[in-house]
Parts: sequence; C-alpha cells; structure tokens
Amino acid sequence: MSTTAPTSLGTDGPATPTTRPSALNLSRTTATATRVLRQLRHDPRTIAMMILIPCVMLVLLRYVFDGSPRTFDSIGASLLGIFPLITMFLVTSIATLRERTSGTLERLLAMPLGKGDLIAGYALAFGALAIVQSALATGLAVWFLGLDVIGSPWLLLLVALLDALLGTALGLFVSAFAASEFQAVQFMPAVIFPQLLLCGLFTPRSNMHPVLEAISDVLPMSYAVDGMNEVLKHTDMTANFIRDALIVAGCAVLVLTLGAATLRRRTA
Repeated sequence: MSTTAPTSLGTDGPATPTTRPSALNLSRTTATATRVLRQLRHDPRTIAMMILIPCVMLVLLRYVFDGSPRTFDSIGASLLGIFPLITMFLVTSIATLRERTSGTLERLLAMPLGKGDLIAGYALAFGALAIVQSALATGLAVWFLGLDVIGSPWLLLLVALLDALLGTALGLFVSAFAASEFQAVQFMPAVIFPQLLLCGLFTPRSNMHPVLEAISDVLPMSYAVDGMNEVLKHTDMTANFIRDALIVAGCAVLVLTLGAATLRRRTA
C-alpha cells in the first residue's frame, strides 16, 4: 500500500500527492492528543478503568494484608508502579487497535500526519491520564492506606508515572501486531506476565536461577521495582534510583520509536 495520501481531482487535473511529514510537529501532535482526549471523554468506562482500577487494587491489597502491615509496605510500593503499567498497556493497545480496525487510522494517515506525530499524540493523551492515575494511586497509598516509605512520596509518584508511560508505549507497540481486540489482550501474558514474575516482586532477583536473573536484567519492569525499593529504603534520591528511572524512561522512548516504525494503517 502506498504511503502517500490519495490524490484529489480538481478542475485542472490530478493534484500533487501529499508528501509524508518527515519530522515531529508540535501542532500536529497536540491536535492528535486533543482528538484522543475528546474521544475518551465520551467513554467513561475506559476512563474509570485507567484511573480507578489501580486505586481499587491497592485498597484490596491493603486489606488482604490487614493483619500484616509490613507485608503491604514491602510490596505495596512495587505494585504502585506495576498496576498503572498493566492498565495503561491494556487500554492503550485496545484503543489503538480500535482506531485501526474502524478505518480512523487510515484516514488520519492519508492526511499530512506522520506516524511519529500520531504515536506522540497518543502518548501525550494517555500520558496526561497517566499523571492523574499515578497521582491518585500514590496519594491513596501513602496518605490513606498508610504505606510507610522512608523517601519522598514524590519519587514514588515519578516512578509510577514512568511505569504508566511505559505501559502506554508497550500498548501502542503491540497493537501493531494484533488483528483484533482479543489478540491485543492475548499479548498481555507474553509481554507483561514474564516481567511480573521476574521483576523481583516475589523474590529478590539475585536469588533466581542465573539465566532468569540475566533475563530480568533486560526487562524494564525490574528497574521500576528497583526504583520503588530505593524510595522505600533511602531518604534521599540515590544514584541507583536515578539509574533505574532513566532506564524505565529510556525503554518507554525506545518502545514508542519502535511503535512509530511498526504502525500500520489498517488490520490485514
């Protein structure tokens, strides 16, 4: 399929095909983000899933360990980052796929709109929701559920936000390889579950088999959990925390770039 826009017929003959923009443009990206947010505004179930489910899961977790608050302290911070990643992955992958299967994506890419503008616009829109989601979940965990952290809650919020953005990037990326919403959901066991098992949530990564430990060293969720644990143990921002945060942010940017490269107009 041609990557240029269809020509339009005028009184003087065929018009010149619209060339594909080669660089990101702020106005095009902002317009895309505005359109996505306008659509989401009319979908309260999706908004509720993105914003409320992580909070509900944290409340449930707190009272599961009601008789052992230290257990909640030890894993609550890690899950504060994992829950937003999972929900943003699901919502973003399904929403992007729906745009493609409905033909909206093809119509948008027929305009002077680059794939980078489209992906960046989606990331900006879902990133705005990720800020709200992460702020609510962090505030709930620290000030209402009594999550005991030694470091600054703002650092917890930073890692939670980076995790949500990573989930958005992963969702945009895998949506290119799914032909239906059901297939998009099926990517979750392949993309999310291995990271969940190997991130150090259930046992320290140093206690794993050397092969699994090596695999965990290249998975971004491992550094998200490590960053949360740094906030739990240290009052100040440590070098390890900065490293972990940069790795998670770098992975999000890398996956967004791959998502722009693999984006397809329509489902085959």
